[in-house]
Amino acid sequence: MPFKRFVEIGRVALVNYGKEYGQLVVIVDVIDQNRALVDGPGLVRHQVNFKRLSLTDIKIDIKRSPKKKYLIAAMEAADVKNKWEKSSWGRKLIVQKRRAAMTDFDRFKVMLARIKRSTCINQEVAKLKKESKA
Repeated sequence: MPFKRFVEIGRVALVNYGKEYGQLVVIVDVIDQNRALVDGPGLVRHQVNFKRLSLTDIKIDIKRSPKKKYLIAAMEAADVKNKWEKSSWGRKLIVQKRRAAMTDFDRFKVMLARIKRSTCINQEVAKLKKESKA
C-alpha cells in the first residue's frame, strides 16, 4: 500500500501553516473531506483544513471528540511529546529552531568548530592513505 498515514481520529499532526505553525495537534473529529477538528495541549479546539496539516506516524487511542482532560491524559499515556522529539522529523525541527536563534558569535563558533573538525578528519585520512601505500 502506498499510503501509511491516514486521516483518522487520534492521528497526531503538525500544523504547517497559520498562527499555530509548528505545533502538534491531534485530530479529534473529521468534519468533511477537507477539514478536521483538532485539539491539543495549550490550544483551543478548532477546525483546520487538511492542507494545513502534516500527518505524523504517531497515533493515540481515543474516541471521537473526547473531553480535553481525556485527550491530554491519552497524549501523556502514549508519550507523544517524547516520541516526536526522538523522531528524525522532530529532531530536524528542533535543530532548525536552535539555528534560527543563534547569534553572530554563535555562528562564528560553529564555523571554527567545523574547520577544526575537518582539519582533524583530513589529517587522519592522509595518515590512512600513507599507511595503505606503504
